[in-house]
Amino acid sequence: MGDVVVDLRDHGLWLQLNRPERMNAYDRNTIDELVAAFREHVDARVVVITGTNGAFCAGGYLANLTTPDFWELRSLFMGSLELFDTIRNAPMPVIAAVNGGAFGGGNELVVCCDLAIAAESAQLGQTGVRVGSAPVLGGTNLLAMTVGEKRAKEVSFLCRKYSAKQAMDLGWINHVVPDDELEDEVDRWCQELAAMSPRYMELAKASSNVMYHQFRDNMVQGLNSLIQAIGSSDMKEGAAAFMDKRRPDFSPRDEL
Repeated sequence: MGDVVVDLRDHGLWLQLNRPERMNAYDRNTIDELVAAFREHVDARVVVITGTNGAFCAGGYLANLTTPDFWELRSLFMGSLELFDTIRNAPMPVIAAVNGGAFGGGNELVVCCDLAIAAESAQLGQTGVRVGSAPVLGGTNLLAMTVGEKRAKEVSFLCRKYSAKQAMDLGWINHVVPDDELEDEVDRWCQELAAMSPRYMELAKASSNVMYHQFRDNMVQGLNSLIQAIGSSDMKEGAAAFMDKRRPDFSPRDEL
C-alpha cells in the first residue's frame, strides 16, 4: 500500500494520507501520489482529503531537515506548491476532513482546500518558526484572508495549537462535529455538492480563487527564500529539537 489510499465512492473521491507512523507527514512521494490521483480522477464531483489513525497531517517530514539534502528538500518544497496549485486548479471542490492534528504544512493543506470540516478533537496550528522553517504557503498569507492579518501572524509567529472549535469561530474551517460523525457529515456535504452543476461549480471555484492567485507570487518568493536557507543552523537545530522532543536552542544571528 502506498502513501495515499484512493477510495472512489458514490459521491466523491476520498484520498487518505497513510503514513500513521509519522502522523501522516508527507514527503515528495506522498505529494506525487496525491497529484496523480487528482489527474486520474479529474471527473470526480468532489474530492476529500483526510488522514489515518487519528491524525490529519503533520506537514513536511521533518527528519529530512536534520541532515538536509539540498535537491531533495528543494523538490519537497516545490512539490508542496505543485500540490496546492493542483487543489486550487482542480475543477471540483476539495474538502479537508480534519480527523486529527493538522500542523505546519498540514494546516496549510487545510487552508488550501476549498472547505474544511473537523472532528471535535482535532487541533490546528503552524510550527515553522519553531522548527527552522516558515509557513509561506498559506500560514503567512492565505490564512489572513479568513482569520485576519493580526490573527494569522499570531498563528504563524507563536506556533500555538488551536482547537477545532476555536478554528471554526475564527472562520478558519467551516464546521465541527463529534469525532464519530465526521465521515458521515463529510459524506452529506459531498452529496450536496455532487448534485450541483459541475460546469458552473468549476466556474464558481475558479472565480473564488482570485486571492489565491494574488498571493501565489508571494508564495513563490517565500519558497525561494526557504530553498536558499536549506542547511542553515536554525533549520538543523529546529528539526533536531522537534525529533528529540526538546526545546530548540537557536543562536543569535551574529553568531552564525
